[in-house]
Amino acid sequence: MEKALVVTASDSASPSTLVDRVAQYARTGLEGSANTQRAYRADLQHFQTWCLEQGYLDLPAQPTTLAAYTAHLADTCKWSTLTRKLAAISKLHQVRGFDSPTTDKQLKIVLEGIKRTKGIRQKQAPAFTLHRLKTLLRGMETESMAGLRNKALLLLGFTGAFRRSELVALNVEDLSFTEEGLVVSMGRSKTNQYGDHEEKAIYYSPEVALCPIRTLQAWVGRLGSVSGGPNPLFVRVRKGDQLTGDRLTDKTVDDLVKRYMGPSYSAHSLRASFVTIAKLNGADDSEVMRQTKHKTTLMIQKYTRLENIRQHNAAMKLGL
Repeated sequence: MEKALVVTASDSASPSTLVDRVAQYARTGLEGSANTQRAYRADLQHFQTWCLEQGYLDLPAQPTTLAAYTAHLADTCKWSTLTRKLAAISKLHQVRGFDSPTTDKQLKIVLEGIKRTKGIRQKQAPAFTLHRLKTLLRGMETESMAGLRNKALLLLGFTGAFRRSELVALNVEDLSFTEEGLVVSMGRSKTNQYGDHEEKAIYYSPEVALCPIRTLQAWVGRLGSVSGGPNPLFVRVRKGDQLTGDRLTDKTVDDLVKRYMGPSYSAHSLRASFVTIAKLNGADDSEVMRQTKHKTTLMIQKYTRLENIRQHNAAMKLGL
């Protein structure tokens, strides 16, 4: 495991300002995105508290300490949670210039034993059917500010295969309406850590009640704009149906999906449903990836929810 890049003020070839800049870039490269850092902080706090209670040193941690910690987690944590906590511990060691204990061979044997004993099946956000979504959209009221905003959010989230973090980060200025459809410009996201220019295309629906573009145009028209921007696309609505300038939060988007689609669904169901419905309607992986911005077809397979064994099954095409 390579250690973190360390540059000291004694480097005569580098002014102190460059030393600080290099060190900051090194930390940023190791720590990852802001969302990743937030998730890791909670995981590291948990690990440090556990080490304190058990009398172990948390930094640098010994492989035997980490093996004991994973055994402790195995009975209460999902495999995905356990591996995320280990990733946080590994990142901490790299940032501080220590070898990561997660590469230890004996620890890997313990992890293999946990996988075999507990399994690694991950609970996924379910996908809804197109019929269910259409029925909901046709019945939604749009006279109120909140009602129109919610419908616009659900339609855009589904047709654009957006993550909730991407939805709440959008500004009115990111939307470009044309006769052919809508183009949404995006900044950084989970699959676009470096801020490359990305766009998503949204299309008209012949049925007004199901049309994401007409619904968004109506919502933007009610929003108005503030000169100088940016103007958040999805904002909070106060009691009395009064608009605010406050962006919705990730949690609000999740709550809205549960409210309209049912408690078993989540904001991630918008994205999973896009992939599943598109695949059932004959879209190939490359078409789906142009909208989801996934980098590999493996992720498309992971996102496709085909719980019904009779759906999308080659046994239907045997010709018997």
